[in-house]
Amino acid sequence: MSKKNENHFGFEINSFPGQFIPEALVQLDGNSLTLHQLVAVARHNSRITLAAHAVEKVSQARLCVESRLGNGETIYGINTGFGALADVRIPADHLKQLQMNLIRSHACGVGTPLPREVVRAIIVLRLQTMLRGNSGVREATLRQMEFFLNNDIHPVIPSQGSVGACGDLAPLAHLAMALIGEGQVEWQGQVQPSLAVLNSLGREPLSPEAKEGLCLINGTQVMTAIGLLALDTSAHLLCSADITLAMSLDATLGTATAFRAEIQAVRPHAGQQKAAANMRRILADDGLRLSHSQCKKVQDPYSFRCAPQVHGAARNAYDHVLSTLLIEANSSTDNPLVFFETNEILSGGNFHGEPVAMVLDYLAIAIAEIASISERRIDKLVNPHMSGLPAFLMKDSGLNSGFMIPHVVAAALVSENKVHCHPASVDTIPTSAEQEDHVSMGMTSALKLQKVLQNTSRVLAIESLAASQGLEFHLPLQGGLGVRAGYQFVRSYSKALDVDRALADDIECLAAEILSGNFRKSVESFIGELEL
Repeated sequence: MSKKNENHFGFEINSFPGQFIPEALVQLDGNSLTLHQLVAVARHNSRITLAAHAVEKVSQARLCVESRLGNGETIYGINTGFGALADVRIPADHLKQLQMNLIRSHACGVGTPLPREVVRAIIVLRLQTMLRGNSGVREATLRQMEFFLNNDIHPVIPSQGSVGACGDLAPLAHLAMALIGEGQVEWQGQVQPSLAVLNSLGREPLSPEAKEGLCLINGTQVMTAIGLLALDTSAHLLCSADITLAMSLDATLGTATAFRAEIQAVRPHAGQQKAAANMRRILADDGLRLSHSQCKKVQDPYSFRCAPQVHGAARNAYDHVLSTLLIEANSSTDNPLVFFETNEILSGGNFHGEPVAMVLDYLAIAIAEIASISERRIDKLVNPHMSGLPAFLMKDSGLNSGFMIPHVVAAALVSENKVHCHPASVDTIPTSAEQEDHVSMGMTSALKLQKVLQNTSRVLAIESLAASQGLEFHLPLQGGLGVRAGYQFVRSYSKALDVDRALADDIECLAAEILSGNFRKSVESFIGELEL
């Protein structure tokens, strides 16, 4: 394996050759950002450039703002107070101070700072919405964010404090604080005052003009950034679950009949068909299947037999969430919105996070089900009455406890996921003196989704370890080609158990490899790309 990197949960992971080929330069244009491009910038440090035609639209929108201001009009968020203070007219000579006050007053988030990759994704999405030409910012504001990204300057953004309507106000305010030289940033491995870093690079802090403070903090970019990166991770979990399923099936001498294409064709959900196709690919050239072809077992428990239906439903959810979040990533979510073509500035509610909140809750449920059915397979592996293997997968069980407690750990993680799957989007709490009387709680949806992903990776890691231990008892016979590849990957990190030893480090290491996609890619290098 090559050198180690840190992933978004803080684990050390190995880079698997061919894991991801990022674009060297990602052009942002406000309309066509893909998940691959976002991941390239956020997780693989690709640099960005701004499309010239999009910057021109931004300049046109700015001229509209300045023209309307010059006419002495009263326009919300530009020369008025905010929220419940929208009726307070602000004199022209106080408009710059209004923007600074807005940023400072909203920068009151709390909690653990968001990971570096999330911060990079937030900046990409914030630029993307501004480049649509409906925000009314100056080009200078865009260039400041571009400078931060391309020089690896990452604002320190606390993770808690957003209710997900009027956007992710508090977290985005901490981003804005760094841009104006008043916040903290992580740069060259150290947290430092933003102003000190800017001074060392010969860069002036941003000085927001009318409307720009509001533009910087108004939108759904924080919850959307977490959601899109969660989708990238979810893809790895979904494919890894198919691999661990196949490993467990071979370890328990199960039948592959349930994965036949004819069965899926008469209930043609796309995700189900993909999951079953993956199983057929992973189990190809299966030496173990021939060894029990004449056994009397007709069908396996639901956690094996119905896995295409469960794994497939999670894939269907993935597709829906991806579609929704890509629309959000390429949308205008400010308020008010500038339409320079008609010289209008209109107040609306595109900052409300409900579309994002709902699908993040949905994704959490989908991924939690992957962990839930995996735990049921672990149970079958450790139960000699179900698996035909020694109790808790140990030859000398009794003296050794084997996989008794790793199964308990998996059960604990699955149960915790159930708590995190209560939908945050069904909650609301009025804020801002009843002006903002219905909110999405989308940031809560995003944060608990991160926990579900982390827990699920550990459950799948435990299944991979237990299945590999089960496969030991069938040697020299070996399972399908993909099963053999998965087994070899696990064994490169964790030796077979002859006597009890602590497995905590083995679980954490494999969980990190599953999260990063290395486990999936190692198997795909032998059998070809799995369907998502």
